[in-house]
Amino acid sequence: MKMKPYEHPPALYPYREWSLGEEHYEDEYNQRSESMFALGNGYIGMRGNFEEGYYGKAGTSVAGNYLNGFFDSEPIVYPEGAFGLPSRNQAMLNVTDARIIKLSIEGHEFRLDHGTVHRYERWLDMQSGLLHREVEWESPAGHRVLLQIRRMVSLRHKHLAAIDYAVTALNFSGTLKFESAVDGEIHRPEVTDDPRLGSGSAEPSLLLEDTGYDEASGCLWMKQRTRHTQFALLTAVSHALQAKSGHEISHQLIGQRISAIYAAAVRSGEKVTLTKYITYHTSKDYSEETLFDRSTRALELAEELGFAGLAEEQQQYLDSFWSHTDVEISGDPALQQGIRFNAFQLLQSVGRDGVTNIGAKGLTGEGYEGHYFWDTEMYMLPFFTFTQPAVSRSLLEFRYATLGKARERAAVMSQKGALYPWRTIDGEENSAYFPAGTAQAHINADIAYGLKQYVLATGDLEFLVAQGAEILFETSRFWADLGHYNPARGGAFCIDAVTGPDEYTAIVNNNAYTNLMVQDQFLYAYETALLLQREYPADFERLQYAIGLSIEEAEGWKEAAGRMFIPFDNDLGIYAQDDTFLTKQKWDFANTPADKYPLLLNYHPLVIYRHQVLKQADLIMAMFLLGDKFSLADKIRNYNYYEPLTTHDSSLSPCIHSIMSAEIGDLAGAYGYFDRTVRMDLDDINRNAKDGLHMAAMAGSWMSIVNGFGGLRLYEGQLSFDPALPEQWESYRFKITVRGQLLDIFVDRDAAVYTLLEGTGLAIKHKEQPLRLLPLEPVTIPLARRLQAVIFDLDGVITDSAEYHYLAWQALADELGIPFSREKNERLKGVSRMESLEIVLEGSGLALLPEREKLRLAEKKNDHYKQMISRITPADLLPGIPELLDALQERGIAAGLASASLNAPLILERLGAARWFQAVADPAELRKGKPDPEIFLKAAELLGVTPGNCIGVEDAAAGVAAIRAAGMKAVGIGSMEQLGAADLVLSSTAALNMEQLLELFGQ
Repeated sequence: MKMKPYEHPPALYPYREWSLGEEHYEDEYNQRSESMFALGNGYIGMRGNFEEGYYGKAGTSVAGNYLNGFFDSEPIVYPEGAFGLPSRNQAMLNVTDARIIKLSIEGHEFRLDHGTVHRYERWLDMQSGLLHREVEWESPAGHRVLLQIRRMVSLRHKHLAAIDYAVTALNFSGTLKFESAVDGEIHRPEVTDDPRLGSGSAEPSLLLEDTGYDEASGCLWMKQRTRHTQFALLTAVSHALQAKSGHEISHQLIGQRISAIYAAAVRSGEKVTLTKYITYHTSKDYSEETLFDRSTRALELAEELGFAGLAEEQQQYLDSFWSHTDVEISGDPALQQGIRFNAFQLLQSVGRDGVTNIGAKGLTGEGYEGHYFWDTEMYMLPFFTFTQPAVSRSLLEFRYATLGKARERAAVMSQKGALYPWRTIDGEENSAYFPAGTAQAHINADIAYGLKQYVLATGDLEFLVAQGAEILFETSRFWADLGHYNPARGGAFCIDAVTGPDEYTAIVNNNAYTNLMVQDQFLYAYETALLLQREYPADFERLQYAIGLSIEEAEGWKEAAGRMFIPFDNDLGIYAQDDTFLTKQKWDFANTPADKYPLLLNYHPLVIYRHQVLKQADLIMAMFLLGDKFSLADKIRNYNYYEPLTTHDSSLSPCIHSIMSAEIGDLAGAYGYFDRTVRMDLDDINRNAKDGLHMAAMAGSWMSIVNGFGGLRLYEGQLSFDPALPEQWESYRFKITVRGQLLDIFVDRDAAVYTLLEGTGLAIKHKEQPLRLLPLEPVTIPLARRLQAVIFDLDGVITDSAEYHYLAWQALADELGIPFSREKNERLKGVSRMESLEIVLEGSGLALLPEREKLRLAEKKNDHYKQMISRITPADLLPGIPELLDALQERGIAAGLASASLNAPLILERLGAARWFQAVADPAELRKGKPDPEIFLKAAELLGVTPGNCIGVEDAAAGVAAIRAAGMKAVGIGSMEQLGAADLVLSSTAALNMEQLLELFGQ
């Protein structure tokens, strides 16, 4: 069963394709809406607070203004310390609030909790990048006004935001008073037990140094300094007032609040508009003595362009963004709104200057204190790599800019090379809880993977050579030093005492995700070293001198990759999450109340660590990222084991399960997880959107469409697609940029259409079919399933050798002096020889024989069987089978064999039937027998056909289950009672014909 079954909640906001809106206001949902209506440009972030302030219930608002990468740091207090624990915590600061505009009408202050609200609407327009609010309000004295407020944070100008505040007098003539303020008094969040929030602080982090006011220009400014990091912050605003009847202006300073006050006469029907321009500059980015000049120039530029000019620039910027990024979903307005909202918020939160990154909550709230995590490389980077590759380069440049601090951290951890921090702002480790922090060293491999995918997608070798290679080599050096060749593992390379992506399992040896990702990193680092030596000798020499790089060291990475230990459980046929995970007791999900999720807030970590339970995708994520290293059967088997153990208590989890569900053919499951991901914040699924939006889940929703339903994969430079359409949709469309070329992918019920919108030519694959795309020449590939192959079991389908098996087992049983019956023999159908032997030995003292003796007995049974099948002739083909195989051959439909019998090739030869079969799956190569789908998937692979275009024919329930699990149509030969799970059940092979098989595909 799936954990926490998801039911789509009622809409919190109306479904609109290009906007997010609310048509009434409620205090109860205020803080959540502050996150939803946040604006940003990658540097400045503004929550959706009202200009007039908030007067609702305490604890239901966070007035937030943030600058990406601008932080203060405070000592971390450990009751019991240890060497190497981070000593200081960095927190992105909530900075000076410059949005404040208070309005009074004839002395009555506009507030939503006073007077009468006749109409209220707020909407975030994702095409224009503007936040709108319209309110028709009547004061207690009966004065009625229409407020039309527009707000923007400029995507073109890093340091600039603006508010256009228009007031129309509807039924009176009188005086309007605007108080535009800059407030430096910031209320810090309270300390909480929720680890997803900040650590809190009792003292202010921003200290006031000076304020000023220019009466001629109406400019206000405030200079502050961070308490510990000593960064200077200059906040400045200027104004433009449009009023037909003139105005008066004054100013005031009260505490840490400086205001410009405009009084304007207005007649009924007239409009007065105050436009406010806002700038932030800090000494973290520029020398302190230049801050005033920079601020002045930014405000002068804003005044010159005006709000209309800035809005036009914003529109042009977003037109370009959406032309490369938009995803269209036809037939599902809720998810259409969700995917656009997510892409827009990602754009608003991502740093694009090479010295900032993107926090877990972006610039929308104070959850996780503005820290950057592995989320960047694993979730956000793919989105930007394929839509806005210049942004991805900037994100990777941040990792290069902080490489020095990663080297320092590795040294503290007594390791060579570089270890990137689990959570950080300026490159220093900020995670105080090392089991789910520093122990997650996989971030090194995540960064290396993100770098590799970026270079493959963009062809940006210049970045790889100039910066990326050094990141790759130093982090590989760390892994080579951390791991060791373990004699207890046959000399395999092992990595001990780490935590993988699943934070409910900590400090383990040989986390499979980590080892697999490091293996991939080692090979890429080795290949990159050879590339530099061969094609960029000057840069290779530079790194030889700078970091002591040698080809011998790189060859050591290659050796470690080849000898990497990957834990695997032969009995279950799955990869073990780590050395001990599968030995633990499974979590009791059935008796865990719904209100006990997330587990991390309701159980001690040790309680969780002692169980098989996952917070999020771990091994399953590796199977997505490194998908070419695993067979489809492996993916199905591992998914089916780990998915029911996963709580999805992390917002990062559903999207990965959506992608993998799509890959293994479970489109309903994929859609369910996608639905949960794409509207995670819009529907407040995790009930914490008030603390900020989930950036990784937002990027993951894009991945769910592009990598999941679209099937995009980029392995070793080969771009491929395997598109499928959820039944809830009519069609979908997305665009990606690859090596400077813009590709449009459209998928509906009938076909996938690939169109190269920009570029000179692009080679891709649709499934395994190579395509060469030329500019503006659409290539249409039909998606309707069509019969390409029929895969048969042998016993009971091609011939009836089951009787020989029965007689051979009976002979062995007689020799051993144990009972055996035809009833027990029925259980052996479709089961491997060794599994059959275990059934035969059940209930006897021989069941405990050593493995070597069991192998001898199995071989003895096989000797009996071979003697018996030597009597087989072509006359033993079952009725109708020769005619069916001839018909398949005439139509060009392939035939394969999926038999658990190791003697299948010999039997086919005796039957004279080998000429009809293009592939015979070897059961000796399989991890698991039926009902596992591996043998049928292997046969399809050997035939070179998609499993979904195959029919499997079986006479056993286990075989039918294997066929269905492989995503094939199933035909059962036998009784409906036993084989009812098949798509078609026939009493005998004589009733099986070509027309019936084609009909299963509607052909």
